[in-house]
Amino acid sequence: MDRLIGIDFGRRRTGLAVSDPLRVFASALDTVDSAKLIDYLKNYAEKETIERFVVGYPVNMDGSPSEARADVDIFLKHLQKAFPEIPVSLEDERFTSVLAHRVMIDGGMKAKDRRDKKSVDRISAAIILQGYMDRSSGATFAVNPDSVPESLSRNKTKRRK
Repeated sequence: MDRLIGIDFGRRRTGLAVSDPLRVFASALDTVDSAKLIDYLKNYAEKETIERFVVGYPVNMDGSPSEARADVDIFLKHLQKAFPEIPVSLEDERFTSVLAHRVMIDGGMKAKDRRDKKSVDRISAAIILQGYMDRSSGATFAVNPDSVPESLSRNKTKRRK
């Protein structure tokens, strides 16, 4: 099956992630020197079929363009020139680095290993791609209040004194 590629583009390094064949989950793939990224993607495309690129798009908290946006826009032009037949989707990348650090901590990664920015970039790319896939599949994780057992319901739980 075709793959989706998640891209967390940076001026120096770029984190990459890939979907599983069924597009259920994203996995960190690699961190590549940004100057060599197009060549890396071309080599990857020779082995796997890429259906779509999902690129993290940098936006400030207020929704305005961030400084890094200009770099991503230049990269997007190169990407579309190299792969004109593959569509590109943009994904809000706010908080991905924070979430990546949280994933590393929750996964038990040592502090020394968490300082490796390459790991952060790969995990950020996976978070970007997973967010896109979750939204595209229509997956929702809301809990129906009627399905919560009474013993766990806030309305029924007694407070301890």
